[in-house]
Amino acid sequence: MKKLLLSVAVLAMVCGTADAQNFLKNLGERAKNAAEQNIGQKVEKGVNNILDGKVGKGQKNKEKAKDASEAEAPATAAWTCEECGKTGNTGKFCTDCGAKKPGAEGAAAPKKQVTSEYAKTDFVPGDEIFFEDPVEGEKLGEFPSHWDFLGGEECEVMTIDGNQAIKLSGWFSDIAPLMKEENYLPQEFTVEFDVWSNPTGGSSNNDHIDLVLRSDEFSDYCVFVALNPAFNELSENEGATTLDYSYYTPGGDLRHGTTPGDNVQKLVVPDSWLHVAASFNKRAFKYYVNGVRMVNLPNVAQPTRMLLRSVSNCDDKDRFFIKNVRVAKGAVPLYDRLASDGKIITYAITFEVGKADLKPESMVEINRIAKLMQESPNLSFEVQGHCDATGSDKVNDPLSQKRAEAIVAALVEQGIAESRLTPVGKGSHEPIASNSTDEGRAKNRRVEFVKK
Repeated sequence: MKKLLLSVAVLAMVCGTADAQNFLKNLGERAKNAAEQNIGQKVEKGVNNILDGKVGKGQKNKEKAKDASEAEAPATAAWTCEECGKTGNTGKFCTDCGAKKPGAEGAAAPKKQVTSEYAKTDFVPGDEIFFEDPVEGEKLGEFPSHWDFLGGEECEVMTIDGNQAIKLSGWFSDIAPLMKEENYLPQEFTVEFDVWSNPTGGSSNNDHIDLVLRSDEFSDYCVFVALNPAFNELSENEGATTLDYSYYTPGGDLRHGTTPGDNVQKLVVPDSWLHVAASFNKRAFKYYVNGVRMVNLPNVAQPTRMLLRSVSNCDDKDRFFIKNVRVAKGAVPLYDRLASDGKIITYAITFEVGKADLKPESMVEINRIAKLMQESPNLSFEVQGHCDATGSDKVNDPLSQKRAEAIVAALVEQGIAESRLTPVGKGSHEPIASNSTDEGRAKNRRVEFVKK
């Protein structure tokens, strides 16, 4: 809890408002209680199953399926992978690492499109984006135009790892989405952002990037999660990775906890981007690092607004950079979306910039679609790829087609018959929002599964 106590001292020197002082008081209580109680929370192994059942990878039939709605049944004898230790495999290849079953003959292992950590997540991005900032096209050296400055040392747009990002500077910085309404978070929502943390030569034990969800009733915070990636080469007594949190219940009880640092450290790589995500569903709050659930709280007070905070003790003070911030209304079940609209619009399937390569986290939604189709064998889809209008039709049209084909290929790998899927690239010809704003362009960059 050393970092928390130092954070209290830092914020106390900079913040003079009554609201900030109340916040510091609660943080001090949090540090004290967490130290006394040593509350530990292990990441649940149950996230290995996606949405109440892991979607297995089907084997491709060497002959054409007579029935387009039928997928080939996998082998029944379970085996354990010698490469990664995964148990319960039934096909010729391990469902986690793709290694061939000992003694199995036949084709080479299928090409892996995802990392196993992302494939095990249960995070589903919200369906209606109401704030997005990729930090693209911003003027370098200026304060980011989509954000409000709440306190601390000023931020600015810089370039890191070849990407424009927001540098959170100094001892601490507080920024919040610039919104028309003060209270804009609905009962169900998701938050996502990428964070880059530089390796440092000094102690980073007290450096952390925080997601703070607030409300009028609990102005300090409803839930506060502090992530310290600790990208350094210090002794085992310094710079340890930590993830701590505090929250209020709807009844006003203040509670604290921590996730073992080892569970976070194994997911991060120095000089790389981390993907942080959180979801709130009426009372349930979940927090993820690189697709793996780290915090799971069942009874949290309803927040209505948010901020991002950095706290740093590095000499160079260029500790944290963020980009690709997205806030959206919570996800509606696939069955409900299909029943009401005859199609499923999703923003959870994403690609590398300018390419048709699926990002690893896309497999969460692809697995959900595969599960839906396996449970409904007569269901077929036209898989549509849509772009925003930032590129030319000459680029967007073939790119959207290739992306639709990549989604179909991923579903076929999951055991869905290819004849049940028709890839169609729509380019930017069918927008559902204005292309003049970041939020509108974000809504237009989508995938649609239209029932045939």
